[in-house]
Amino acid sequence: MSAVNRGLRQATKSLHTRLPQRISQRSALPLLSSTFKTAAPLTPAALHARRSNFSTMASLQSAATTAPSPAGHKGYDPEIQDIADYVHNKPIDSELAFDTARWVFLDTLGCGLEGLQFKECTKLLGPIVPGTVVPNGTKVPGTPYQLDPVNGAFNIGAMIRWLDYNDCWLAAEWGHPSDNLGAILAVADWITRTNKAGGNLAGGKIFTIRDVLEAMIKAHEIQGCLALLNSFNKVGLDHVVLVKVASTAVVSKMLGLNEKQTADAITQAWVDGQSLRTYRHTPNTMSRKSWAAGDACQRAVNLALKVLKGESGVPTVLSAPVWGFYDVLFKGKKFEFQRPYGSYVMENVLFKVSYPAEFHSQTAVEASEKIHAQLKAMGKSAADIKEITCRTHEACVRIIDKQFKPMDNFADRDHCIQYMCSVMLVFGRLTANDYVDGSEAATSPLVESLRKKIKCVEDPQFTADYHDPALRTISNGLTVELNDGTVLPEVVIEAPLGHRLRREEAKPVIMAKYKRHLEPHYSAEKVQELLEIGQNPKKLEAMEVDQYVDLYVSENSKFVN
Repeated sequence: MSAVNRGLRQATKSLHTRLPQRISQRSALPLLSSTFKTAAPLTPAALHARRSNFSTMASLQSAATTAPSPAGHKGYDPEIQDIADYVHNKPIDSELAFDTARWVFLDTLGCGLEGLQFKECTKLLGPIVPGTVVPNGTKVPGTPYQLDPVNGAFNIGAMIRWLDYNDCWLAAEWGHPSDNLGAILAVADWITRTNKAGGNLAGGKIFTIRDVLEAMIKAHEIQGCLALLNSFNKVGLDHVVLVKVASTAVVSKMLGLNEKQTADAITQAWVDGQSLRTYRHTPNTMSRKSWAAGDACQRAVNLALKVLKGESGVPTVLSAPVWGFYDVLFKGKKFEFQRPYGSYVMENVLFKVSYPAEFHSQTAVEASEKIHAQLKAMGKSAADIKEITCRTHEACVRIIDKQFKPMDNFADRDHCIQYMCSVMLVFGRLTANDYVDGSEAATSPLVESLRKKIKCVEDPQFTADYHDPALRTISNGLTVELNDGTVLPEVVIEAPLGHRLRREEAKPVIMAKYKRHLEPHYSAEKVQELLEIGQNPKKLEAMEVDQYVDLYVSENSKFVN
């Protein structure tokens, strides 16, 4: 007998010797003490009944049959109940929300296709085991891949987010609600293909694009409303936690989970390990920031599928003392809410129309474009600039003000307001290729020297307007002083082209952006077909998801291996 086993037996023997004496000394446990009294022998039936009472499975089955719905379940955190109730019971009747969702849907798919042109993105895509094709699985647009819905959610989510060019939501927390499309489209496509092949997922549901748009509206709303007053970045957490929570909620409903099961899945998303923002900031800025949303999407689908198989939830995952989310990760603060869940976020979401640039810089880059034209008209150039003052808002200073920090890679450059403005001032353009190592912009001595001449200064009014629900502007103002002492008038832009206040102005540009992203992948005929469908709301919304996704399949893509 090993020393360990001898020790265990000794401890067990000692415990058995002391336990009755200790229990009898504790008046608080009279019922437990009574179990040590002599009892009559049990019949086989009684013995079976007693064992059943202590069976783990019997306890689970009993709980399953008696558990009330979230609305009457006192154990669930109300924040969890509210999300589950919204997903299952709130109809979306805003045509503005559906119309905006259609534009977001097309724009987001286009951004994903554009991401496929970058090898750093495509090297992460495809099946885990090369060559695997999942029958009736999720098809990944722009590729030949057909994957399980978990990996499909990662693939679609990663390519969408890669270039930081899809929509944006700015509040106490920042983020990109269309990231959720990675999970939504993957699950809708998989369920639809499976059911058409004779399966019975989600009651045999065949999803249409209208269903996808509704799921997007609700995912946008959950992520956006949680972000309005709650700053996750201030406690070091990345905003993709909200993608995971929102995707988990809507995907649960899509999978056919009931309201209680959806609440369970949401709690699993909150208890899941949350990403740190470390990979977004110097000195650790790197490409994980481009696939973090894809990771959130795959985690959401995976967690919802686990609940579908019978996994339970963690009812007080947020509020549990010591071990809950609030105490462990949110400095003991509870979430605050500005408004109930509806369709506000989709109706007011921001499009990245003009430049593939972090959104807090969009108006600064637009101002830089105007200044570039002004300098050209004066017979001058960026080389004549002595210094620039950028009047801006607090979030811009905290996230992308990197005046003297080294630009080591793509991830550094596309999150540095000084670099983005400098490229526009020097070249009169800003494209995704300008962030690539070794590119003309990345190796330009003039860009490097000019970015160190751009100083950001917070304007409290700009910050207030940024948080004002009636405005939500993202203002920047640039004042340029030239080497000869000339000071140009400040160029201020408050709302970027993709803002709600400029939505109609933006729509033709959004469609042109979508077309531009389609063209490297498909024939002129296919591009025209997709454009016509996208601009016909009734036809698009009525299409079954698998039929629409098939239009994007590229069996011989030149961008993926």
